[in-house]
Amino acid sequence: MRALLLSGGVDSVALAFWKRPEFAITVDYGQRAAAAEVAVSRHVCMLLGIDHAVVAADCSALGSGDMAGTAPLPDAPVSEWWPFRNQLLATLAGMRAISLGATELLLGSVASDSTHVDGTAPFYEILDQLFRMQEGGLRVTAPALDLTSTALARTSGIGRDLLAWAHSCHTSAIACGACRGCYKHQQVMEELYGDPY
Repeated sequence: MRALLLSGGVDSVALAFWKRPEFAITVDYGQRAAAAEVAVSRHVCMLLGIDHAVVAADCSALGSGDMAGTAPLPDAPVSEWWPFRNQLLATLAGMRAISLGATELLLGSVASDSTHVDGTAPFYEILDQLFRMQEGGLRVTAPALDLTSTALARTSGIGRDLLAWAHSCHTSAIACGACRGCYKHQQVMEELYGDPY
């Protein structure tokens, strides 16, 4: 059985449509857009018939950058960088996935996520090895890692009506239109449909 770490953003929503896992897990880790991410993920799962679980673990005191509502740390490669975020999210989602009986955890990273070390193929290879060596033998995969967000959406076959539900904003429950997440959402919609909305 497969579980998907579902943030409710463009990439994870397209991956949910493409791979149709049995479970999807959304993590509220104290990020500013948590309420919208949970609501969108719940709705998408309802539309796709995927069981949805939410894991809440307030890590806001450990965050930095746009997603935490603070200035980025000096080592931040981009403004939304939250230290060890993908590792944290994979761990929390993996804990829930094991309890649901999943044998594979799907993560929605795409080619542009290589801006962060924890969005690269070597990182996911090591993460997969780490998860597999522990009890439960959970596999970690990132099926869209070689694709752009637009290519993922096209490959998945997702329709505009469902993709439009995606919430990619890093700063708010309502899209701010000015963060890197909103710019990415607009770019993908424009590349797919000729307009950003």
